[in-house]
Amino acid sequence: MKEKVVLAYSGGLDTTAIIPWLKENFDYEVICVCIDCGQGEELDGLEERAKFCGAEKLYILDVTDEFCDEYIIPCVQAHAVYENKYLLGTSMARPLIAKKLVEIARKEKAAAICHGATGKGNDQIRFELGIKALAPDLKIIAAWRNDKWTMDSRESEIAYCKAHGIDLPFSADSSYSRDRNLWHISHEGLELEDPANEPDFNHLLVLGVTPEKAPEEGEYVTMTFESGIPVSVNGQKMKVSDIIRELNILGGKHGIGIVDIVENRVVGMKSRGVYETPGGTILYEAHQQLEELILDRDTYAVKKDMGNRLSQIVYEGKWFTPLREAVQAFITSTQQYVTGEVKFKLYKGNIIKAGTTSPYSLYNESIASFTTGDLYDHHDAEGFINLFGLSTKVRALKMQENGELE
Repeated sequence: MKEKVVLAYSGGLDTTAIIPWLKENFDYEVICVCIDCGQGEELDGLEERAKFCGAEKLYILDVTDEFCDEYIIPCVQAHAVYENKYLLGTSMARPLIAKKLVEIARKEKAAAICHGATGKGNDQIRFELGIKALAPDLKIIAAWRNDKWTMDSRESEIAYCKAHGIDLPFSADSSYSRDRNLWHISHEGLELEDPANEPDFNHLLVLGVTPEKAPEEGEYVTMTFESGIPVSVNGQKMKVSDIIRELNILGGKHGIGIVDIVENRVVGMKSRGVYETPGGTILYEAHQQLEELILDRDTYAVKKDMGNRLSQIVYEGKWFTPLREAVQAFITSTQQYVTGEVKFKLYKGNIIKAGTTSPYSLYNESIASFTTGDLYDHHDAEGFINLFGLSTKVRALKMQENGELE
């Protein structure tokens, strides 16, 4: 019997060409696996396509809820944002995809896992670190880094497919390189390859419109959270995946969550891309608004550092590590009392606060207002400032004594 290889399959030109390439160069039986993280209509007709191209079978695994509950929510709770802009849409999905590839490889008793990520990007790292962490014995085939892979363009891939009896309606025309799931869609290529160019948003956007084309009237939205997890939108209780779907519609309508970034890839190069994350941007902001009321100053400060650390961990593909587990455990512990209601208005790319309430709010009006009550005496500040500034005063006195301070 032939050995089996599990192929991470999207149905696009790259992974379509990889099927006959694997059979020709390795004599493997090819098992295609498509992981559905909410990419929608992109999955239509995949089974027929995979088998037509020579695959023995195709698994389509719907992991949307697992993606939302176990990967997205920890990042939302941490406010994990890579380089202050990127909400980790592709990064969060890759470890889950790697996990499912390993599960099918074990089920099929496969000898290897193959992916079609290029040798320039981050995804090769994310896939392979995930596989190594969960199945260190499995062979990994990265087609684009393999010496037997001779194709270097869409035209050459189309020609290869046709030579192997695969004549599918792939176009040789250049288009954006996109990655989509329930959380976001990314765009790279074409005019975006030159940072001097403004994005052609009329051609580019998929999930929404620019703020200029958003409605002239704002729209109020109310969300509730329980222990840091969103549970309702506008009074309707929903599971997390449905909340993201609803927020995607609302955010896209009002031009929310469009980011143009030049980011630092793990492999060392800079890359320019445009990300659409309408629902995710709203969810991050709503959670942040609620957390402002509830976390004490010291916890809030450390959590900010941990959020930045988690963003780097996820971006670098180190999900299945003790460090990610430890950072996430800290984040989870901070969410116990993040419960309450957030109201905001969406208007032309903006998320405008319209009121936040929580039974665990640390905001005390009698302290914070100018007419303070019994809990705060203005005179107490004098002794505090004397002690808080003692080291500053001692240093200044010494500098004055040495003639270094006039």
